[in-house]
Amino acid sequence: MRPARALIDLPSLRHNYRLARELAGGRTLAVVKADAYGHGAVRGAQALEADGADGFAVACIEEALALREAGIRSPILLLEGFFDADELALIAAHDLWCVLHAQWQIDALERAAISKPLRIWLKLDSGMHRAGLPSADYRHAWQRLSAMPQVDDLVAMTHFARADELDCARTDEQARVFADAIADLGAESSLSNSPGLLGWPQLRNDWARAGLMLYGATPFPGAHAQADRLRPVMTVESKIIAVRDLAAGEPVGYGGGFVTERPSRVGVVAFGYADGYPQFAPTGTPVAIDGQCGRLVGRVSMDMLTVDLTDHPAADVGSVVELWGAQVPVTEVARHCSGSAYSLLCGLKRAPRVYRD
Repeated sequence: MRPARALIDLPSLRHNYRLARELAGGRTLAVVKADAYGHGAVRGAQALEADGADGFAVACIEEALALREAGIRSPILLLEGFFDADELALIAAHDLWCVLHAQWQIDALERAAISKPLRIWLKLDSGMHRAGLPSADYRHAWQRLSAMPQVDDLVAMTHFARADELDCARTDEQARVFADAIADLGAESSLSNSPGLLGWPQLRNDWARAGLMLYGATPFPGAHAQADRLRPVMTVESKIIAVRDLAAGEPVGYGGGFVTERPSRVGVVAFGYADGYPQFAPTGTPVAIDGQCGRLVGRVSMDMLTVDLTDHPAADVGSVVELWGAQVPVTEVARHCSGSAYSLLCGLKRAPRVYRD
């Protein structure tokens, strides 16, 4: 059996959720969209629900129904709401919470005949300009929804665009726009995503939404007191399947972009871009070889990549190579590849997940 695998540490997932709720000082939704950022939404939600999670957030109804079918009974919020009015019957039947971010959704809800009223999260565009009602329309929409028999309760929400930039004034500006929009509404509110929770303590309120931090990755480029408390949940690893002894001046891999500068040992690892590793990761991207710091060399292939074993004399066929995880932070791999931890985690493919609890 091919040795590539992703180890998912559920105690670390629970630790990170508890940290999020500690920082929030209140209720926290665990964001498990995109199959829990590649970690497995059902197993993750089951572990967190058993630990008393306040609820979950997903992108769409398909993701929510998969959780309900797996027995998850906690609240589930649809972060993009519904895409078609026909979904409203399912949303009511499965007791889902629903974000509304556009006028057409409000119109559709007002026309809908549903079995019971819904808990609605009304989204304000406070400056990200992706989804949400403009400030000028927000109060009227709130009042309109408050009068609808289809609505049981309302929560005000917005989303930060640059909270991972701790020296950027934009987050405070968005918070002020939000505060002005909901003034005197008496609303429960939700502001903080992961960087908001970790880096902007003055902005925490009724409901937090923990995403990236739940999986142990920091949203910040450097050290941070709270983010440093996170524990990585996913460790991606494989094994060396072949070793090459090469003289100085020998090219390695497609394109010959890496040429040995000294007599070298090169290990071939069963993992490639078809598994979700960045195809154009540069030579020098960190790995761990049998627990010791190492480096990638040469171009990543579809199913294989190569690592430098010259300073690892004990490494051989069967040696374990960690590509990211407990020893090699996924954020470090992303930094070397000019990418993001989000895309690496969500892009994991083919390698089976093995759960530890």
